Amino acid sequence: MNDVNELLKEKLTAENYSRLMALGNAKLHEFVADAIELAEPASVYVCTDSDEDRAYIRELAIKNGEEIALNSAGHTCHFDGYYDQARDKAKTKYLEASSSDLGESLNSVEKSAGVEEVRSLLKDSMAGREVLVLFFCLGPVDSEFSIPCVQITDSPYVAHSETILYRPGYEQFRKIGASGAFFRFLHSEGELENAVSKNIDNRRVYIDLEENIVYSVNTQYGGNTIGLKKLALRLAINKASGEGWLAEHMFVMGAHGPGGRVTYFAGAFPSACGKTSTSMIPGQTIIGDDIAYLRKINGQMRSVNVEKGIFGIIRDVNSTDDPVIYEALTSPCEVIFSNVLIGKDNKPNWLGMGAELPAEGINHSGKWRKGKTDADGNEITASHKNARYCLSIEDLKNMDPLMDDPDGVPVGGIIYGGRDSDTWVPVEQAFNWAEGIILKGASLESETTAATLGAEGVRTFNLMSNLDFLSIPLGRYIQNNLDFAEGVKNPPLVFSVNYFLKDEDGKYLNGMGDKLVWILWAELRVNGDAEGLDTPTGVIPKYEDLARLFKENLDADYTREDYVRQFTVRIPKNLAKLDRVEKIYKEKVADTPAILFETFAEVRKRLKEAAEKYGDNISPLDLTA
Repeated sequence: MNDVNELLKEKLTAENYSRLMALGNAKLHEFVADAIELAEPASVYVCTDSDEDRAYIRELAIKNGEEIALNSAGHTCHFDGYYDQARDKAKTKYLEASSSDLGESLNSVEKSAGVEEVRSLLKDSMAGREVLVLFFCLGPVDSEFSIPCVQITDSPYVAHSETILYRPGYEQFRKIGASGAFFRFLHSEGELENAVSKNIDNRRVYIDLEENIVYSVNTQYGGNTIGLKKLALRLAINKASGEGWLAEHMFVMGAHGPGGRVTYFAGAFPSACGKTSTSMIPGQTIIGDDIAYLRKINGQMRSVNVEKGIFGIIRDVNSTDDPVIYEALTSPCEVIFSNVLIGKDNKPNWLGMGAELPAEGINHSGKWRKGKTDADGNEITASHKNARYCLSIEDLKNMDPLMDDPDGVPVGGIIYGGRDSDTWVPVEQAFNWAEGIILKGASLESETTAATLGAEGVRTFNLMSNLDFLSIPLGRYIQNNLDFAEGVKNPPLVFSVNYFLKDEDGKYLNGMGDKLVWILWAELRVNGDAEGLDTPTGVIPKYEDLARLFKENLDADYTREDYVRQFTVRIPKNLAKLDRVEKIYKEKVADTPAILFETFAEVRKRLKEAAEKYGDNISPLDLTA
């Protein structure tokens, strides 16, 4: 310990040393000292929770060229390297100790070899630069949900992003004293060229579940470097599994029912399936759009938003479809845009913003003009399709007043949604918790789109929209979810939604705004204020309830024809889905809980019996007879 103190005294100024020592935590001090000795930064800045330190980080990001100040107060723009624009799944690996059992589905590397490799890449990687030591809290502070975190990075852009996205945690570290129960993140952007990471071939993101450490090097893109986001989600899933709670890739929002009642829903949707737009439905309130922790407190399931901001895809955000977010993005407040087009007027522009884009400007490829191509002859779009915005939920007009409540909010319903052209109806309630987890969550699929992922309509399995981030075997994860309702007096109802059902001509049967009605019907069901119709796979709405909700909330006439086309039970399609998903579990998930196969068999039986009685496609009007 004396060696650690001596090194810190030598490398830190008196003020920064005092700030670090005020946190009486030997494990923390050792982590900081090791990072300094390994990466050899020129200086160290220890950040507190003060506004002055936040301002210092913002100014440093501009000074170092990692962000550009835009013409609206608080707005900046960051550019990632041209080939550093997304999460690197192949180079994101778990450091697997010989005693662990992550399962074949998780990307891992033997721990000692992986640690040696990533530390060799981090060696002297911060030479000549200032390193920032920052403290955050996942979940509200002073809460049963709180997880303190320390982030060490030489990127002021990463640090700035995290100050927007996460609650400050320096004072939280004071309160935990000598406890070792915190997450650690070490990131270096590595050698830079034109202010972006140069050696992306040596990009690595390695995750140590035993030590709760994430190492990241030779990258700037947020998904690889903002440690407290999906990287911390992996640590949290492992921690939750051992402690009896859940860490989920879910939004949390408040649906406003009759008489001023608010019912809270958590929901998991794969990318491009309406997750953020559901959390931001007009007239409702948002707790968070991306990651949730769920705990059982006094016999009730409660949830918090892990974050306090949004790191969202900006493509197609416009004043018509996303009025609340669009207003924040075009108003003076703290926003980091990344990989958008900056025109001559020093304003951000992006694909689908609802306005004509400039013919030239600056983007992630440098100077840009319409028609520009890269070295491989590919057209470079004005704004990258994965361009992002980073802003605080506090700057959104629909922030729920309980967002920072240390007790979280009571969860009335769980929603699973995917992009499905021909099987799932727009909204359906599972008969019980177990069927909800198995038939809605663990059976979740989503279809790809031609614009972003190649061939259109290819179904991709993604249980609970969390497959990319699991740090425990799949079967154990499913069982954890099944067991989580034990001891809960009134478990949340579980729903599926599908905004992408199509007719035979390929036209969508749902309007973009219809999701409001599906959520409000779910709100009524949670509170026992709406009846439903039993189908072989769950409970669907009655026509009269939907017609009233459409008229009252969207001023739209909802016809019986609409109802029949949307809520027909497609027996062959549902049977085919069961076959597809069951095959995955039989062939790829060795530890699948037996109840999953038992449930599939029971639902398959119900579907076949319904087909014998009604035919292959069952009109919901027939179910009322």
